[in-house]
Amino acid sequence: MTIAKRIGWVLLITLLLVLVALMTWEPFFAPTSSPPPPRAYSADITRDEFGVPHIHGRTDADVAFGVAWAHSEDDFATLQDVLAMTRGRYGAIAGADGAGVDFALHLLDARGTVRRHYDELPADVRALIEAYASGLNRYAATHPGEVKLARLFPVNGRDVATGFALRQPFFFGLEKIIGPLVAGKSPRREHGPVLNGTDEPTYAEGGGDLLESTKPGPLPLGEDAELAGSNAFAVAPARSGDGVTRLVSNSHQPFWGGTAWYELVVDSDEGWHFAGANFPGSPFPFLGHNETLGWTNTVNRADLTDIYKLVLDETGTKYRLDGQWLPFTGKRVWVPVRFGPLVLPVPRTVWRTRHGPAVVNPKGAFAFRYAGIDNIDQLTTYYRLNRATTFDQWEAALKTRGVPSTNFVYADNTGKIAFLYNASMPERVAGPGWRGVVRGDQSRLIWRKLAPWDQVPRIVDPASGFLFNANNTPFVAAGPGSELDPAAFSPLLGIELDVTNRTRRAARLMSATNPIGRLELMRIKYDTGYEREGYVKWMLDAAAALDLRDDPELAKAQKLLATWDMTADGKGAADALAVMYIQEGMASSYGLKPAPDARRELANRVAHLKTHFGRIDPPLGEVLRLRQGPGPYKVDLPLDGGGDTLRASTSWLKDAPDGRLPVKHGDSFLMFVEWPGGGAPVTSRSIQPFGAATTRPNSRHFTDQAPLFAAHRTKPVHFTRAEVATHAVRRYVVSNR
Repeated sequence: MTIAKRIGWVLLITLLLVLVALMTWEPFFAPTSSPPPPRAYSADITRDEFGVPHIHGRTDADVAFGVAWAHSEDDFATLQDVLAMTRGRYGAIAGADGAGVDFALHLLDARGTVRRHYDELPADVRALIEAYASGLNRYAATHPGEVKLARLFPVNGRDVATGFALRQPFFFGLEKIIGPLVAGKSPRREHGPVLNGTDEPTYAEGGGDLLESTKPGPLPLGEDAELAGSNAFAVAPARSGDGVTRLVSNSHQPFWGGTAWYELVVDSDEGWHFAGANFPGSPFPFLGHNETLGWTNTVNRADLTDIYKLVLDETGTKYRLDGQWLPFTGKRVWVPVRFGPLVLPVPRTVWRTRHGPAVVNPKGAFAFRYAGIDNIDQLTTYYRLNRATTFDQWEAALKTRGVPSTNFVYADNTGKIAFLYNASMPERVAGPGWRGVVRGDQSRLIWRKLAPWDQVPRIVDPASGFLFNANNTPFVAAGPGSELDPAAFSPLLGIELDVTNRTRRAARLMSATNPIGRLELMRIKYDTGYEREGYVKWMLDAAAALDLRDDPELAKAQKLLATWDMTADGKGAADALAVMYIQEGMASSYGLKPAPDARRELANRVAHLKTHFGRIDPPLGEVLRLRQGPGPYKVDLPLDGGGDTLRASTSWLKDAPDGRLPVKHGDSFLMFVEWPGGGAPVTSRSIQPFGAATTRPNSRHFTDQAPLFAAHRTKPVHFTRAEVATHAVRRYVVSNR
């Protein structure tokens, strides 16, 4: 054999070894966890006619074990995605998108936060999440063929807590800060353009909803990471007309992924009894009701993040603070990124300062600080909320400030209703322009405390008899005469002043409706109307002002838009074109993007409709679809509503070969709760877009709720043990004994 051939063989073998290494290295270098302390758990799981799990245990910990098992039966794939995030291994599953999440894990030091504070959690909270981890481990051990990543299991309570530490800040838009910084762009702090009905969009100092992100993500970290929204309604007995207290939970979340709702009912002999929904990775519901009270959430937009421009020395290894040079701490991390069969290790550096995490880019060095930093108390808060039986107990849990953001709308069996803004607003000093980038060389600007609880906007038992929130300012929540005065709250709190189309519709409909009974409340919730204000007015006025004499097809679309009845109920000829046309206006108003060009937007929508439907006026239901499949239970149903309507069909998949727009985000878990009063028990109804088993195409619960969802109908929630027994389809015991 010649030397050249030998060299060739050596190179080929070396290449093969490298390829094998890149295909197999990740599990061997990945961090692992020890299992939770050994303990025996047992839970009874009863599945009702829609496959919703009703989980009973002797203790709360037994129930948490059962929650993990039941959720794994229905969506083990997504649960593993969330667990991979907590280990910095999501890039090995989802490629570049997952690697971005892994980088965030290291940048925010989520695992370090848990390492520092896990042992400070109350013993009952640790017992709960360790039981939940044990349930995940048990399922993985008995279903090895479903495990995605080698050495992902076992997991423990610290892994579960890390998921909370990582994902919570993204519910108030932290990715809007990190993304531009990592991309090397100047950080933008405006809340977005407000299309105000004039000829030109303007930027409002305090406005904007940070709502739209058109970049598809396989697993958003939080509501805002995909497309934020949600509606919440509460009606007191005096306004309901029949003495009933009503609560409507109408969260807008992605239909699939790590922040998709999972419905369940938990019931322990220790007194934990709650019906609602959670996200993958949680041992308890995040919203819903028990016998005496209930609540729901919407995203709020307080300014909870501050950016600091650092002054570095000539070496770039130190930053100046109060006249002293301090070490700029850096840590090299390796992020796995899957490319086909290969997983490449990509090096990144994460930086930390006394302010918090930092990013170095061509614009300079920037540190940032956010509400909930270095804190995992949300685990305790949510568990205490689940166990509360009175308003005082419930509010006491929130007063701990464990949940750094989200509005809470509350109702109970005494007829009390309440709205709590619940934002962990920093206690800032006056002077700097906190909406912009502030100086990083003064320690007095590094806030350490939160604004006192009495500065958090709240309304309890308003004279109007109703409360609502649709991702709007807390100063619009209860109708004229019952609202809060914005002047009573310091601008340093960073409370948003913006409203949405859903806000305008809810405020008008709730104020004009008396009484607001069951049917009236359902009509309001499923409303598909738009108000000709804000971005809607600007977009329609801009289309009407276009000179389209050079394009007859666009001129026809312009005339069709002029006939629109301002609803997305699917009955009007202009509905599809109008809903599609104003969508980008919504994104521009709520996101950090410039206002769209009206002619270009109209042309794009007309081209899409002509290409795929052969006309510009197809019925809206032919365009917007509720689509899930393939498999024996696949569905493809017409939908109504649109972006920013109370019947939310907020964002759509845009790559369907037939040009339809399957809804991927909007109305997701819906729950209508009633307390009749006079000692009568609570009742509730709920619905989801597809079913309990959204990633199990061979299950009949893959899509069994879809026809009801599309038709504005609901199903009963079987809350009591007697109801569950009556409607039981399957009952079984799970344990690790």
